[in-house]
Amino acid sequence: MESNGVTVELDDLHRHYGDVRALDGLTLRIEPGELIALLGPSGCGKTTALRLLAGLDVATAGSVRVAGRDLTRVPANKRDMGMVFQAYSLFPHLTVLDNVAFGLKLRGRSGADRRRRAHEMLELVGLEEHAVRYPRQLSGGQQQRVALARALAIEPSVLLLDEPLSALDAKVRLQLRDEIRRIQLEVGTTTLFVTHDQEEALAVADRVGVMNAGRLEQLAAPPVLYAAPATPFVGAFVGLSNRIPATVSDGTATVLGQPIPVLPGSAASTGVALIRPESVSVTADEDGHATVVAVSFRGPISQVTVDVDGTSVLAQVASTRAAVLEPGRRVSLSIDPAPVLVVAD
Repeated sequence: MESNGVTVELDDLHRHYGDVRALDGLTLRIEPGELIALLGPSGCGKTTALRLLAGLDVATAGSVRVAGRDLTRVPANKRDMGMVFQAYSLFPHLTVLDNVAFGLKLRGRSGADRRRRAHEMLELVGLEEHAVRYPRQLSGGQQQRVALARALAIEPSVLLLDEPLSALDAKVRLQLRDEIRRIQLEVGTTTLFVTHDQEEALAVADRVGVMNAGRLEQLAAPPVLYAAPATPFVGAFVGLSNRIPATVSDGTATVLGQPIPVLPGSAASTGVALIRPESVSVTADEDGHATVVAVSFRGPISQVTVDVDGTSVLAQVASTRAAVLEPGRRVSLSIDPAPVLVVAD
């Protein structure tokens, strides 16, 4: 079941629908065995990119190469791709085993070979005991596992996942998200994962690409993307950020009276610093210059909203510490000195 994976190269891809530029010059390289997640708001072009790679749509310009082979004009059924979508798309009249074996049957594999491979894939996704059941007898999460097993059964060169978890409830989504990553690492298939869920993308991907208006704003490992956004759009879109007035001079921003180094691409003089809530420390202090406005309990973490001279600042603190930060309490703030992005106001 092991695979070394293949290289995927999308080169200057454009897709226009009349005056609408769904993709506007996308260039992306996925390394062998890598899982890249494309993240962005609705209409940003992430699903269009997946459809062009799958062969379900035709590029206006640009090229698609897999393992060095130009597939730009190759039809979808000749591209050797495994696909899992939001809708499970299982055949209701076929058993789980036959659903998983379906692609192998189309490829002319013998009955014994199909059954062996299908059982192998069901064991991989933890559904071997459900082989003779029908899709209607399974939960949504189980049906999506069957869809994943079916996609992997044909040993595709590339695995494409288009919002595969968005139809599931939160608990099942979390479990299956981790399961998909485990399976992808075990099998080693080069994978493109499209999602609008930030937590999902950051949790499963080797690298995350943030898209906006048909363009790739930044492609980076999740910790880099989160800590060092390259553009104002990425800084505002990924995670929660406070927008705190700042002045910049000689590569240093002054934020709430505190000097903090700035990231490349920051405004040159004045603007707003994008500060993560977890980078803000709140301490009860009767002589402090800030006031607690609200406290929102989130389990082990609480979100504390404070007012600093008319500026609202959100902080994330341990709930054990937040217990003394009731509304109206005077507090002092400090900000983690890690580099921040300052954008124009």
